[in-house]
Amino acid sequence: MAALLVPLLSGCGGDPKDDYCDAVKDHQTELSDIVSTGKPDALINALDIFHDLQDKAPGDITDEWQQVVGRIEALRDALDDADVDPATYDRDNPPEGVTAEQQARIDAAAKELGSGTTLRALQDLGQQARDVCKTPLTL
Repeated sequence: MAALLVPLLSGCGGDPKDDYCDAVKDHQTELSDIVSTGKPDALINALDIFHDLQDKAPGDITDEWQQVVGRIEALRDALDDADVDPATYDRDNPPEGVTAEQQARIDAAAKELGSGTTLRALQDLGQQARDVCKTPLTL
């Protein structure tokens, strides 16, 4: 899933955006490390970082953060509700006990996470970070 995501964030520099830019810079290495593992649960593992960035984000990018975080949370919740480990879930061979309804919910959440709307939000967040924070942060 992380492979669907391209450059995400970059740093900031200025007035009320300083906290956000500092957070982007502070999380840059950790996010890159999480995503570089290539694990299928990388985005879920990065959710705490995304929440921190969302909480500190300036008003002009709150919608984008809501889109990204909301889609990751929806996938996490669908996997949790099915009692499935995100790191080992195989859509083509779901664990015993996962119902068709649970699988459909997981599929729908994954589709939304990879949707054009979410990918566009990620691109916008990456562009904003590069332009304002001057610190690339890539997933």
